Amino acid sequence: MTTVIRQDDLIESVADALQFISYYHPKDFIQGVYEAYQKEESQAAKDAMAQILINSRMCAEGHRPLCQDTGIVTVFVNIGMNVQWDCQMPLDDVINEGVRRAYTHPDNVLRASILDDPDGKRKNTGDNTPAIIHYKMVPGDTVEVHVAAKGGGSEAKSKFAMLNPSDSVVDWVLKMVPQMGAGWCPPGMLGIGIGGTAEKAMEMAKESLLDPIDIHDLKERGASNRAEELRLELFDKVNDLGIGAQGLGGLTTVLDVKVKDYPTHAANKPVAIIPNCAATRHAHFTLDGTGPALQTPPSLEDWPEITWEVGENVRRVNLDTVTPEDVKDWQPGETILLSGKMLTGRDAAHKKMVDMIEKGEELPVDLKGRFIYYVGPVDPVREEVVGPAGPTTATRMDKFTHTMLEKTGLTGMIGKAERGQVAIDAIREFGAVYLMAVGGSAYLVSKAIKNAEVVAFPELGMEAIYEFEVEDMPVTVAVDSRGSSVHQTGPAEWHEKIIAAKAV
Repeated sequence: MTTVIRQDDLIESVADALQFISYYHPKDFIQGVYEAYQKEESQAAKDAMAQILINSRMCAEGHRPLCQDTGIVTVFVNIGMNVQWDCQMPLDDVINEGVRRAYTHPDNVLRASILDDPDGKRKNTGDNTPAIIHYKMVPGDTVEVHVAAKGGGSEAKSKFAMLNPSDSVVDWVLKMVPQMGAGWCPPGMLGIGIGGTAEKAMEMAKESLLDPIDIHDLKERGASNRAEELRLELFDKVNDLGIGAQGLGGLTTVLDVKVKDYPTHAANKPVAIIPNCAATRHAHFTLDGTGPALQTPPSLEDWPEITWEVGENVRRVNLDTVTPEDVKDWQPGETILLSGKMLTGRDAAHKKMVDMIEKGEELPVDLKGRFIYYVGPVDPVREEVVGPAGPTTATRMDKFTHTMLEKTGLTGMIGKAERGQVAIDAIREFGAVYLMAVGGSAYLVSKAIKNAEVVAFPELGMEAIYEFEVEDMPVTVAVDSRGSSVHQTGPAEWHEKIIAAKAV
């Protein structure tokens, strides 16, 4: 039997799926984070997961993005061999039209993050196209489509190695995960591909992340093959590292580990790791010729009722009056509530500013005594001041940090995850401070922003420099003015606690 699949049905289904996953977490992910939240003993990690869960519910209610980084679209298409297409465009163009419509939807604008000419002009395509598309011909008369939107922060932490056949996959993974830092926004999932060739291993790692969280079911029934044995072993051993939510130290780093394998050459053992972050976004649909396949909204009862209370020892800071002398009292791990005006700026803005400094040109904004937030927000809709505006990975700004602190008089920086040693050294040298906001809480963070105005580099789009006026924006002191980093001390402390508890 031949099934005819119409062009518009695929376009509408892709667009609907991408809008859907921009604001609805998969139910299994919510359950996984909530379970980890309930058993977490590290207060910093527990607070981070509370913010992730609250943000998730807010996005489900408000139909706004879970994360300001609304991802690069990856599509896996399994085409039945009895399918016939009724299309006027090539299939890639059909799918990309669905992406285009999703990301420019006026009720829920999604951030365009895709840049053409990646090693040259890096010009934004404006509608988040093109997607990364994988096709497979399979028996049958339907088209099965898996759609995912993958954030750049977690994608940047992907790892690949061509191991020797006798090398241990477990040892390699346990070596790589600490090197990934916290820029992938744990707790999340690790997708691991083993075998095939280099590109096959990476593809399997990515595809494995489409599967639901079911590690506890696997534990109950036991492993039936080597891939499942690896899942169980790595799940326990990665969590024993103590990295914890947002890299702050804690009991849960991964909610699940997925493993796919494929036959490989006798001389090779290709292995890939791709992590999925706290903004886990994927959906599945099947086209059978009867029309578009649209997603079914979940019940808000699937979300736990979580409240996040600021502790009694919180420090409230007025950004308009804070001085470099004030930040010397701030302690690693301390919760700060920021109010007042801050600037924003990420990769492209930092590069432009450093280039201007090197040429002796005057910067368009005065950074002396100011704080800069590493963020590229989503455009606002309706009554919003700004769209979801969570932090981006701070390590990408490390190479600019010494120049920025030395030449501008910048006092503090706000971003996601850890800083590298070169940045920590610069922070210590100039008595600055680095504050961490929770990755995966973009909509929640945006509610603290009361005004937003582009003040420099408008041509950079979402990477322009804004001035935000905030009220009680929650952050954690991640690197203090003496260079002490909670992303170094926290995981080390919790690794020792976990190992000691298991030894009893």
